[in-house]
This record gives sequence, C-alpha cells and structure tokens, in this order.
Amino acid sequence: MRLLLLRYALLALLAGAMLPARAQAPDPARQDQMRTELRKRFGAADANVDGRLTRDEAKGRMPWVYRNFEAIDSAHTGAVTMEQIEAYAASRRGRRAAGG
Repeated sequence: MRLLLLRYALLALLAGAMLPARAQAPDPARQDQMRTELRKRFGAADANVDGRLTRDEAKGRMPWVYRNFEAIDSAHTGAVTMEQIEAYAASRRGRRAAGG
C-alpha cells in the first residue's frame, strides 16, 4: 500500500513538473486563432465603431474586458483599445508563466 501511494505521489510530481513547460511554449497557431477571435469580438462590441470600447460596450460582449476594465484602462480615459487589451493579456500571460 505504501509503495502504491509513493508511486502515485511520484506520478503527480512528474505531471506537475511538466505543466509549466507546456505553459511556456504556447502554440503559435492557437495564439493567432485567439487573437482573431478577440479582434472579431472587439469589432462586434464597438457599437460606435470608433476603435475603442467603453465599459458599457464591453459589458455585454466582452465580459473579461469588462471585469478587468480598470487595469486595462491604466490611463483612465474611460475607453480601451485593442492594443491595450492585447498588452494587458500578454502581461497576464507573462506573470502566469513566471509563476505569479
């Protein structure tokens, strides 16, 4: 029984050690697909087609942007651009990859 538990613990440790390696090497095709989807959703949410989303525009169609609006809108202009959203998402990915 003790050997079986030790074996499971070792497998869990090995599986956990492999996860960060996968997280650090994202699939470029998947990233492109996600970026395309994000841009499509941004365009659909941008009701007045000014290239910026207000909190109200983000609320119904981009819930992640809505929830993180204050952090994305670091200049406190009341609107965010696609570039700001992508930069914020990249910084979040970087922090996750670094373990933070």
